[in-house]
Amino acid sequence: MVNRRTTLMLLSGSLIAPRVALAATAREITWDDLLPPGVPYAEIIGEGEMDEANDTWAPIFDENATKLNEELDGAYIKMPGYIIPFDMGSDGVSNFMLVPYVGACIHTPPPPANQLVLVSASEPWPRDKLWDAVWVTGTLNTHLQDTSLGQTGYSISRAKMELYEW
Repeated sequence: MVNRRTTLMLLSGSLIAPRVALAATAREITWDDLLPPGVPYAEIIGEGEMDEANDTWAPIFDENATKLNEELDGAYIKMPGYIIPFDMGSDGVSNFMLVPYVGACIHTPPPPANQLVLVSASEPWPRDKLWDAVWVTGTLNTHLQDTSLGQTGYSISRAKMELYEW
């Protein structure tokens, strides 16, 4: 026999279950997804110039470099990348630029704006894991911003982070 308490518990569980099922699942994206539809990466970088003094290649970006994939504005996403810190505390880094490859913006010219994501993490990422690839999950916003390391086209606030496992 089912008593009143059991009935109430079963009903409350059935009311909660649909909400759990509707919880947002992050859409996994790649760096190519940040490009506007129909614009291949090859059309973003022009010829460029060799910086003889620093022995680096300085790409010349065309107008496609600042075109963003507006379909991703407000999307809850998960994407891999590498950390280039803006500031670091004793507990790690909270504000950084997410880049598609190791050393981007430090040892090489920065990628185009539509290949850079400004991130504010919900919790600091440990200092001893700065060179590891990471997954960043959060709501992606599209807007151009100038930073000390280059112009970014995207941002994620209160991002959740985890180690990217191959």
